[in-house]
Amino acid sequence: MSPPILITNARILTMTDGPGPIIGGSILIQNSTIAQISQSTINAPDAQHIDAKGRIVMPSFIDAHTHLCWAGDRLDEWEQKQRGATYLEILKSGGGIMSTVRAVRHATTEELASDLLIRLNAMLKEGTTACEIKSGYGLSTADELKMLDAITIASKSWPGRISPTACIGHAKDPEVPNFVDQTINQTLPAIHEKYPGITIDAYTEDGAWSVDETVRLFKAAKDLAPQHPLRIHADQFNALGMLEAAVELGALSVDHLEATTPESLKYLAQSRTTGVMLPCSGFHVDARYADGRSFLDNSGTLVIATNANPGSAPCLSMPMAIALAVRNLGITAAEAITACTTNAANLLGYPDIGTLKPGNRADLIMLRHTDHRQLGYEFGGSPIDLVICNGKIIH
Repeated sequence: MSPPILITNARILTMTDGPGPIIGGSILIQNSTIAQISQSTINAPDAQHIDAKGRIVMPSFIDAHTHLCWAGDRLDEWEQKQRGATYLEILKSGGGIMSTVRAVRHATTEELASDLLIRLNAMLKEGTTACEIKSGYGLSTADELKMLDAITIASKSWPGRISPTACIGHAKDPEVPNFVDQTINQTLPAIHEKYPGITIDAYTEDGAWSVDETVRLFKAAKDLAPQHPLRIHADQFNALGMLEAAVELGALSVDHLEATTPESLKYLAQSRTTGVMLPCSGFHVDARYADGRSFLDNSGTLVIATNANPGSAPCLSMPMAIALAVRNLGITAAEAITACTTNAANLLGYPDIGTLKPGNRADLIMLRHTDHRQLGYEFGGSPIDLVICNGKIIH
């Protein structure tokens, strides 16, 4: 049982009716949940008292697209990029994802879990208390399972929530003949047996999985019981038609969308599939960004995330992702906040976080700002003064 916490004099973004703040509000936290939110005084003499002094209190961030479990680094390839090599050129030459695959295969489960926990704790200080983590740097059946095992181990030592994803269609091992068939006929059944119902993901792009190959994988995942939810990396560099196929298959999300045509973006916006945009990749790779403004104007459900990974987005900071989104996706700070709290919670299936209301799990942050728009205006450094995760003060 955690001791009660009372926060007073806060500008509270509950995110239950949009991003407008409750001015001068108070929040009482008891037994890991939000017990009361009020604009008047809450009587809780035994609670630890925190005077917000007019600062913003809001739901903590939910990073709904990460590749946070990896080994090794890509520093040599970063220097290749600085000399002019493109991301796809590095990938096709055996670098990129494959260089991380080799490092992951040499790492033990315990080493992967230990490194992952370090990154998770760094994210926690930046206000992220829930995230999705993909496998995908193993490619073989044994190494994909090793990654998922490492994610499971790390999650037991982290106070936040982790949603694992089996990204078994991440790349193709050039040394394995009929790699796609092996993934569908061997890796997918093994993942299903140990992690039934886990989300399945793939990367459809030139040099990675084709549309037809991805559809084969997804249909096989949907034929299993329990059925596997689907997510997809699509249109990062080239629009190959995977977006439309993913919507037809009922995918939870289509992620990236930098190369999506206006017509396809409207089609996605008017479907029940979430669009996930990853501005840290554009910042690090090629200065291309998805059209968040058009997507929202066509009634799309938008999520933004860091895409934290060693190649295209070495960033653990949701505040940085928000700052980049406001500058490059054409969205407001309020829309960006919604995209990494409420909408991200819905995508990952967490109904009790992403908003602040009585009965919800007490995952919240206090900014050093008194205006939420500062999250989109300022960049660099951490804007987080307080992190509460599962009712406990973490940072």
